Amino acid sequence: MTASQQDRQIAEAVRQQRPRLLQFIRRRIPDEAEAEDLLQDVFAELVESYRLLKPVEQAAAWLFRVARNRITDLYRRKRPVSLEEAFGAAEASDDGEGLLLADLLPAPDDSPENRLLRETLMEALSEALAELPVAQREVFIWHELEDKTFREMEEETGVPLKTLISRKHYAVLHLRKRLQKLYTELFTD
Repeated sequence: MTASQQDRQIAEAVRQQRPRLLQFIRRRIPDEAEAEDLLQDVFAELVESYRLLKPVEQAAAWLFRVARNRITDLYRRKRPVSLEEAFGAAEASDDGEGLLLADLLPAPDDSPENRLLRETLMEALSEALAELPVAQREVFIWHELEDKTFREMEEETGVPLKTLISRKHYAVLHLRKRLQKLYTELFTD
């Protein structure tokens, strides 16, 4: 792929994804300047990936994943978040704008410790999710893993907002109970 083809692909990805990506970042980072800086960092990483001859196949998914990881890193530097606090923040928000589960996971970098920790957490989460009733599991996955707001879910499914929030609440209670032992083993001295 030539440099001009790369430039066109990068420009197209930036043009198409910038508004949604900025909105995604601003929901998690209230400071406008900080949100813009993070957005620019994400696009810089996209350019760097192309320049290292690693073109991105699904630009939107890749950009959102990088943004989420950058946001997670930013929150980690500011203040550690416990599993209890993060799940509490996610379930307390009526509009679905709380912290996401992905914000708790270690950055998916190449460090063996982070890879192992991420795999361990995701395996435990998958097992715990499988135990949930379908409706609760779907709401949890849509909100935490697919980044849908409760309002979006309400519009798509026709299920009342309070019912969706309630389902998420019960899912979180179950997952909190199931994952607490693992959390204690991994994150406490």
